[in-house]
Order: sequence, then structure tokens, then C-alpha cells
Amino acid sequence: MKLITFTNKGIYCPQGKFYIDPWRPVDLAVITHGHADHARWGMKKYLCHHFTKPILHKRISEDIECQSVEYGEIININGVKVSLHPAGHIIGSAQIRLEYKGYVSVISGDYKVQDDGLSTPFELIKCNEFVTESTFGLPIYNWLEVDDLNKKMQNWVLRNKETQKTSVFIGYSLGKAQRIMKAVEGLGKIHVHYSIGKLNEAFENVGITLPDYEIPDFRESVKHLQDEIVIVPPALLDSNVIKKIPNPATAICSGWMQVRGARRWRSADAGFPMSDHADWKGLLQAIKATEAEIVHVTHGQTEVFSKYLNEIGIKSDVVETLYGDDDEEEKEKEIIKE
Repeated sequence: MKLITFTNKGIYCPQGKFYIDPWRPVDLAVITHGHADHARWGMKKYLCHHFTKPILHKRISEDIECQSVEYGEIININGVKVSLHPAGHIIGSAQIRLEYKGYVSVISGDYKVQDDGLSTPFELIKCNEFVTESTFGLPIYNWLEVDDLNKKMQNWVLRNKETQKTSVFIGYSLGKAQRIMKAVEGLGKIHVHYSIGKLNEAFENVGITLPDYEIPDFRESVKHLQDEIVIVPPALLDSNVIKKIPNPATAICSGWMQVRGARRWRSADAGFPMSDHADWKGLLQAIKATEAEIVHVTHGQTEVFSKYLNEIGIKSDVVETLYGDDDEEEKEKEIIKE
């Protein structure tokens, strides 16, 4: 049975007549999460988790038609049972479970097995067919425990304070920035770029408490930020905004910082391997737990990861999609222009 197919518009369920995270306009789009490469403009109707709905309204339009559901809630779409389950990626992120005549397909979207203390933890789901990302699908990617990573970030801030430097963290406005805020809570005033503040409201609107923060006006003097903590999106790295901050020390928070030399390539003072994607062990843990008969590997280290799965006895193939972090950075550039 084919419950999903891969088309030039996105992942399609022919029985249900809907798409999952389509990249071209369709009638009904089931959305895994609010990042720009998975939630795009132009759909007639959106279906997502309750926590993702305010994000779609802020990032796409207040006027979109959007239905939201709770995790585990089953809705019937043309005979297909559809439910959303925690993906652990960011707030409201979901794996999409489809069931039709006893056959189960799960489209994981972006996911993380590690519990970051902010997103709803990942849920392991058994299925016949599993669609997985492979952003960090190489053995070199193994994340620190959240507490250990947070401690490294906290120590960096404290060292900066000793030398009167301003700690400037670089992280995506949705997901990463909020994790940074929680990691450095209590070490001083936190200042965030307004693109981050705009999305912080989506967290606060659904009852998620974030540390206190201020939104500075970077069009004015920001000398008052000296020795404090500033969080900005990646689109502003090496920008005039950074140059206006007094005595800045910059740190990129990204899984790519696991690779030696990545920090120097992005001309930052420090790099912390903070990721909202599963590492090598997490990917394998999730995939093995599904007991899927076939695993479709999407964006990331697709060829290498799929080859490895086949070598260890898990049937796998590579599927081309238009998902990726670059689209998220482009979306943040659009937000900053507003």
C-alpha cells in the first residue's frame, strides 16, 4: 500500500487528498512545525498543533484559515486517521501519523530525541513507513547533555563579564533563541532583537513562561547593553547591528559548531553545538523504535545516512525535498526588513 507519495508540491496522501509540509500552494496542508521551510504561504487551509497556530499567524498572515488540534487527537480526513505527536524539535512541532486500513505512515518533520526542557518531548511511534530527516546524520554529531551545554554557555557569559564584554548569542528566532534565553537566565539582563520578541509572544500566548527580556531599538544608541546579554538571529551576523553593540563577544549556537573550524568560518568568538535536530544516536534511536518496514530519508546527509541504514538491515531510500535551514535564515531576513 502507498499511503504517501512524493510530488513536486510536497509529501502527498492520495487517500486523504492532503499534503504534509508542501512547498507549493495546495488546498489542505498538514504542518509539522512553524519553521519557514515547512510552513509556507499560499495554502487554502492549514492544519497544525495548537501551539503552532499563533506562529503561523505571526509568520504567514493573521488571515489564513488554520485549524489546530492537540497531540494525539485523531481527526478523519477522507477516511484517513490523522494525528499529531510530539517531535521535540521546537514549540508545537509534530510528527504526522497517518493510518488507513491498518497501514501506518509517520512523517516526522524535523525532530529531536533529546529533551531540551522547553519543547514537548519526542514521542516514539511504531509504524509501517517512516519519513526521517538527516540534517546531522553523521557519527561526528553527538550532542552534549542540555545541562552540560547550558553550563558552558553560562561560564562563557561570566568570563565576558569579567572583561567588560557584551555576550552576543546568534540563534534562530524560533526555537533556538528561546533555548538560549533559558540557558542564561539569571546571569543578567537579556536583550533580544525584535524578530525574536515577536515570536516570544507566540510562546507566551500559549502559557510558556520565558525569562524576562527587553527589546532594544538598534536604530538608537545601544551603549547601555555593555556587559549584558544580547540575542540576535543569524541574518545579523557581521551586520551593523552587531557593530553597534559595545565591546561584543559573539557566539553562534548551532549544531554545525560541533565541527572544528565552523566557528572560524563564521567569524565568531565562540561556538556552542546547540541543535533542535536529532544527532546521530538520536536518529538511529528513533528509527529503530519505529520498526518501520521502509524508511525514507530527506534533507541532510541523505545518501550517507540511507546507505548506513541499508547496511544495518533497515530498508531505506532517499527522497528529495525542499526543506533546509537556509530557508529559515531567508525568512528571518524577511522579518528583519519589516
